[in-house]
Amino acid sequence: MGDVALAEFLERQGIRDRRVLDAIARLDRADFVPEHSRAAATQDSPLPIGHGQTISQPYIVALMSQALQLKGHERVLEIGTGSGYQTAVLAQLCREVYSVEIVPSLARSSRRLMRRLGFQNVYLRFGDGTLGWPEAAPFDAVIGTAAPETVPPRLLGQLEPGGRMVIPVGPERGAQELLRITRVRNGGIPQVERLLPVRFVPMTGEARHPQ
Repeated sequence: MGDVALAEFLERQGIRDRRVLDAIARLDRADFVPEHSRAAATQDSPLPIGHGQTISQPYIVALMSQALQLKGHERVLEIGTGSGYQTAVLAQLCREVYSVEIVPSLARSSRRLMRRLGFQNVYLRFGDGTLGWPEAAPFDAVIGTAAPETVPPRLLGQLEPGGRMVIPVGPERGAQELLRITRVRNGGIPQVERLLPVRFVPMTGEARHPQ
């Protein structure tokens, strides 16, 4: 059974993209959280998934998905698979999802879950997400589920001209903002929109320890 009531709640909170709401309604968030947290799975709150990581609150997942403005034909790069919840939402909204997870056990468990749920358009691998997935680039959209202090330039470089990146940016113990960055087609300065203040776990890998 999917989370129909959760989708109805998110619609009341201002989520308007019908495709996003339907994608959330078809999932059961309890599938993506540890067993001891399943009773709280339909609450609009982040939950720990181990290894210092969290599954984002449903409102943020829906808002970020909506902000990508996906139509169904896109190839999307996701940085930070986590438990796979955002991945599963995206898989229903676009043609292909390429997701990178830096925690090996999370990458393995998410891969198993994607197979069990029947998603055949998700490509998932273990690695440093700040490096992106260069051999599969460029992407129509990029989404980040952890916060770097600044936008990783390699990710922006793997975005198709005209494409959108939605990512939280800011220090671990300071103000973070959710940004939507559009790579303009003429090679000019990317367009940056500030969507709202947020609190995400820090992006690790090269984003935390740049060379």
